[in-house]
Amino acid sequence: MEISKLAYELLEKGDISLIIGYEENNGIVSPCFIKDKEDTKRLIFNDKCFHNLSVYLTKMKERVGIIAKGCDIRSIIGLVQENQIKREDVVIIGIACPGLNLKKCSSCPDKNPKFYDYLIGEKQEEIKGDKFSEVIEIEKKNPKERWNYFKNEFSRCIRCYACRQICPLCYCETCIVDVSIPQWISKANSSSSNFLFHITRALHLAGRCVGCGECERVCPMKIPLSLLNLKIANDVLELFDYKAGEDVNLKPPLQEFKKDDYNEFIG
Repeated sequence: MEISKLAYELLEKGDISLIIGYEENNGIVSPCFIKDKEDTKRLIFNDKCFHNLSVYLTKMKERVGIIAKGCDIRSIIGLVQENQIKREDVVIIGIACPGLNLKKCSSCPDKNPKFYDYLIGEKQEEIKGDKFSEVIEIEKKNPKERWNYFKNEFSRCIRCYACRQICPLCYCETCIVDVSIPQWISKANSSSSNFLFHITRALHLAGRCVGCGECERVCPMKIPLSLLNLKIANDVLELFDYKAGEDVNLKPPLQEFKKDDYNEFIG
């Protein structure tokens, strides 16, 4: 079934009051929000549909439908796990995605969505690549080399916060970098404050980042932001046997305590 036809039926039956999807104008694809069933013919899906639309879900006050690739659905699972949205308030239209010519697509494990209400598109061949290969290469460097690598990368940051704004799991009403009393992180665009911002953000996403790669895609300075998140995701996998965004019924490791959790750092 075509996206527009399914969206039309859902709106007509009153199952949803709005659908979040993609539209294309003059060759530019952007998110769109459709309430009128007659407008559903605007909905498209092609290799320019980069945005992770789940970033809008926490702002919705009604039952909505959403067009979601497999990587985006991992974010939806995370938002449900963290009680930011109710599962029954979201109708997920999963898209079997062939890949969008993005770096993150080269190791995507979810070309065929596993969690959805409706599924559109032909089954895609799954990739068996190692998404942690870049992390392994960075870990081969000694501590000083790693420090210098990230110091140089973060020195290019202009603190536009596009990485934070595009992240579905960065939903705090007040971000720590916006607090001035006390001021935890200087607003000055300096090497040390840039480093502290990115380290703090990566740790905040520990066990939560689903690897959708949106932060790196929108970075105007092309900083490899996913590397830190992937490193922590790999650590969480090794320590807690947990992958973020895979099972809506599981609790993220930092939301619960188990007696057999890794605790050697306590001493």
